Amino acid sequence: MGILTRQGNGQSGLRRLPSGAFTVDAQGNLVSSTVPQWVPEALVVQIGRQILAVFKGAAAVRLPFSELRVHYEAFRITAREMRGGAIIFLSPKPAAPPSS
Repeated sequence: MGILTRQGNGQSGLRRLPSGAFTVDAQGNLVSSTVPQWVPEALVVQIGRQILAVFKGAAAVRLPFSELRVHYEAFRITAREMRGGAIIFLSPKPAAPPSS
């Protein structure tokens, strides 16, 4: 996802995971977004098009659903179908407290 970056001292650094929401139309074009500007628009569009493909694939086999939730270890994507398009929420999960 392009989240790991190199910092000036030669060590790998982890950028903050993006949070926000965006909408895509039925063709996968970005309509609106509250995702930070440092997240490449191409990545946001790619996520949107993949979400639409899941919704369309499910409808093609007559198994339509209105919401999709994808949970990663440190990140969550929630998408809701909207008349052919979708609204997609990106949210990092809070870090687990260190164990004693």
